[in-house]
Amino acid sequence: MRAAGNEFEQRACIELERAGLTLLARNYTTRHGELDLVMRDGDTVVFIEVRYRKSASHGDAATSVTTSKQGKLILAAQHWLAAHPQHARGACRFDVVSYDGPAEAVRREWLRGAFEAE
Repeated sequence: MRAAGNEFEQRACIELERAGLTLLARNYTTRHGELDLVMRDGDTVVFIEVRYRKSASHGDAATSVTTSKQGKLILAAQHWLAAHPQHARGACRFDVVSYDGPAEAVRREWLRGAFEAE
């Protein structure tokens, strides 16, 4: 499953770069969790969670980013910002890029501002 995750993270990165975002970090790991992609969209730092679900039997990919997962991503993002103070004063947002369906007919959805840090 990790191979599929890596494949879809790479796919998301390419698609987001084509949309004008710039990659800052990939697979940034902390004790709180991992940030799949950290990108810049203009002056905004964007923390991106990439999700893939082959089947919707347990819900779609986007809804798999639960409140608990959001909390871990927020903590990891705070850690990243502390380690990169040049970005700490600017705007930030959390996006989810989800892929649903079999690989040959996958649907992508990019949820900008999918959730916010409280």
